[in-house]
Amino acid sequence: MRIIRAADCKVMPWKNGGGTTTEIAVFPEGAPLSDFDWRISMAHVGADGPFSAFPGIDRTLSVLTGNGIRLAFDDGETVSLDRTAAPFFFAADRGVKGVLVDGPIDDLNVMSRRGAWRHSVERLSGGSREIAAERGLLVLVAHQGDWQVDGTALAAGDSAVLAAPATAKLAARNGGELFVVKLAPAR
Repeated sequence: MRIIRAADCKVMPWKNGGGTTTEIAVFPEGAPLSDFDWRISMAHVGADGPFSAFPGIDRTLSVLTGNGIRLAFDDGETVSLDRTAAPFFFAADRGVKGVLVDGPIDDLNVMSRRGAWRHSVERLSGGSREIAAERGLLVLVAHQGDWQVDGTALAAGDSAVLAAPATAKLAARNGGELFVVKLAPAR
């Protein structure tokens, strides 16, 4: 198991000044935004604006803090996301503008290269359980509370990466929220 502490993650400002991105993990390690196979990051969105297009990439977005965001896609579809919404999967090469509901938000972004990798994202609240992954990687991103992953402590913002096949025993103290990301090769 590899632990990624929040303090060790790289924070980058957006080119348009509308927010910042905190990179949690990327593969291959050190890959630029133009050439990754998968990427997990958190973003602080401080203003309405278009999402960056990522050709050939699938994305899942989950709201972590704030009152939510409305995604207005170029094809006319609109989706409203808030802290109670399930993680939302969409093609990152679709044109979309984000409109904040009432002030800034923080979100979790998981992206994978279509045809090379697949991903899924699940939001867990408190409790104890086991999570398994048969192939690829299991990435656990602690958002709130104190978590134990196979006896190792994760604070808010910390992540654990386990190579599959893997089963992780999770336990939350004081409630908490954690995101389970499963990444697997498409073939």
